[in-house]
Amino acid sequence: MLRIDAAFDSGNIEVVSFEDPNDIQLRIVKDHLSDFYQWFHFRLSGANGRGVTMRILNASGSSYPKGWENYRACASYDRESWFRVPTSYDGTELTIRHVPEADYVWYAYFQPYSMERHQDLIAAAQGSPRCAVEVIGQTHDQQTIDLLTIGTPSDGKKKLWVFARQHPGEPMAEWYMEGFIERLLDPADGASRGLLEKAVVYAVPNMNPDGSRRGHLRTNALGVNLNREWAEPSPDKSPEVLCVLEAMAARGIDLSFDVHGDEAIPYNFIAGSYGVPGISEAHVTMLDRFQATYAAMNPDFQTAHGYPKPAPGKGNLTTSTGHIANGLGAFSMTLEMPFKDADNQPDPVHGWDGERSKTLGRSLVDVLLATVDDLPAPMERN
Repeated sequence: MLRIDAAFDSGNIEVVSFEDPNDIQLRIVKDHLSDFYQWFHFRLSGANGRGVTMRILNASGSSYPKGWENYRACASYDRESWFRVPTSYDGTELTIRHVPEADYVWYAYFQPYSMERHQDLIAAAQGSPRCAVEVIGQTHDQQTIDLLTIGTPSDGKKKLWVFARQHPGEPMAEWYMEGFIERLLDPADGASRGLLEKAVVYAVPNMNPDGSRRGHLRTNALGVNLNREWAEPSPDKSPEVLCVLEAMAARGIDLSFDVHGDEAIPYNFIAGSYGVPGISEAHVTMLDRFQATYAAMNPDFQTAHGYPKPAPGKGNLTTSTGHIANGLGAFSMTLEMPFKDADNQPDPVHGWDGERSKTLGRSLVDVLLATVDDLPAPMERN
């Protein structure tokens, strides 16, 4: 008997009809208290060896319908190895076609990163003498915001903040953090050792655990988009942002690196703080150099495609990158990774996935080591 389930960590789907394996009808559920939706994650059982056709009926009304163009859904039999399956979009519905080779198969918008794996990451990190772990805040659902301090803080060291998954339906961001953190904690890695001699890294692997567990695309448990809360975070709406900003103020900050995923653009790229009012020439020069260095370190990163640079004074100051540059004066950037594939380095089987995200995160160590000595001084703000 066919069955579809989504009552698990990050699960999201509504079943409209599944009596006919050639016409399974589904809908993606909106984020709680919000109109955002695009993330899906569900399990199909009872279709081993039978071709299935699954239609997501409300695809065109999703938050980023261009994200469905040239997109292929992710599938797995063991929740460890994920691959892409034939998927089409007709401007109204997203159709997934597949012949399962096992009784159970999981489908998702992108390779998931579970809250259980998050706990494993934190547990592994605290086993390193290089890392201190602490809870700096609590969410509406009583989950914790975990901060890793990697390296020994001391006078003269740069303070580097790297954080991810403000938007919970962007799990590539926490895969990236896993690769970055694992490399920093590797005692045999000379680049990591060299970086930690010059800097201390403050890492927040998941800023939105509530949305992650609930299967949201973009918001926390209260329907709030955290990456529009940085100018005026509140304990009632956005405690996740508030506690991170308070920690930044208490510990200091020289660099902010916010990790995300982009639904539509099939490339890895950086969006910098170019449009912040009064941005210094030194910051602009380093933004350009940082990106060129990343592209040289890892060809999966590129600089030809991305968001248009905002006009001077027109940057969004409610985002992390905009507010941290404008309000704290720190050098700040946002990394975007694709949900589809990196078209400059395509993988026909997996597309862009968790392992490639981890590898790109590992490369951040090299980029930071190559630039940390020349990070621009904080801008003076009014």
